[in-house]
Amino acid sequence: MARTRRPNHKTVTKPARTASRKHEADRSERAHRGGGEQLKVSSRSGEPPTRLTLPERTGMRPVELGPLILTVEPTRDYALVDSGGGEKLERYGPLLVRRPENQAIWQPRLKPDEWWWADAVFTGDVDEEGTGRWRFPHAPLGETWPLVHDGLSYQGRFTSFRHVGVFPEQAAHWSYAEAAIRAASQKTNNPVRVLNLFGYTGIASLIAARAGAAVSHVDASKKAVGWARENQEMAGLGARPIRWICEDAIRYVEREVKRGSRYDAILLDPPKFGRGPTGEVWQLFDDLPYLLGLVRELLSDRPLFVILTAYSIRASFYALSALMGEGLRGLGGTLQSGELVIREAGDEPRLLSTSLFSRWSADHV
Repeated sequence: MARTRRPNHKTVTKPARTASRKHEADRSERAHRGGGEQLKVSSRSGEPPTRLTLPERTGMRPVELGPLILTVEPTRDYALVDSGGGEKLERYGPLLVRRPENQAIWQPRLKPDEWWWADAVFTGDVDEEGTGRWRFPHAPLGETWPLVHDGLSYQGRFTSFRHVGVFPEQAAHWSYAEAAIRAASQKTNNPVRVLNLFGYTGIASLIAARAGAAVSHVDASKKAVGWARENQEMAGLGARPIRWICEDAIRYVEREVKRGSRYDAILLDPPKFGRGPTGEVWQLFDDLPYLLGLVRELLSDRPLFVILTAYSIRASFYALSALMGEGLRGLGGTLQSGELVIREAGDEPRLLSTSLFSRWSADHV
């Protein structure tokens, strides 16, 4: 995250990445359906903005295939070495990293001596909104260090909110998206258009671009977008078509709807709460239904998938499934929802639950 929980540790949840930003936090018929000629008032911020009036969805809901647990296994790039006592011990490339994990309510499997070898330990204030700090017990480490995922180079960073710039449990989504984009790209001369909302440091965007997609990456955090640009250069993908956009997710998507823009695949990884770059307020339970309605308007005539992930919310993945099912009525395809989990390395490994998800896939994917 063997040993007991350190006395001063408090339970934590994943801190909100700034909305639109996980964060440190950045055609004719379609145009008619979502053109936005009619508006209604929203209470999303102190100075109420207007919202587009969206059509009521009709048709059958996508076929729901039942609960799905997507498991990330240990690799040479990343491994969950141990967890317990409110912490987790992870290996990111060559470094052992120790940080809080409120889901780890069991006892660690390894002895305290093995946890002692951690190269970086997050300590200090670990409340959800606390800044905290890192300690390097064996040798001084810089703020950043090089990391790799499946051959893709990027930059890790010890942030004040205990994160390191990547959420490894998302690897299950990345591999699915990359395979779907590659397969679709081989069937057409036009690149697959991908929209990545709340894109954080851009790993999903880079993987999509590597697969042949033209990507629009949106995050409200200027720092996160800058970090994502650095990752693009580190990955050797500087020539790939990625638009890095620092803006509130809802504001950007509303404008895209008015423009009649279309995307073949959309990823959403919203925080529970956050703020946009000009003070917009994001509340997941209030704003996600509207955002999904906008997302539906942006889907092309032959879409591939929509992937929604949610962290630190008091809800079941069944709630995400129901929301996605209603918003995607009439599209056909299949809907799979469940949890993203990480399997520990070593003997008698346990599964660490990290987040909820719901994934819609078209019938031709």
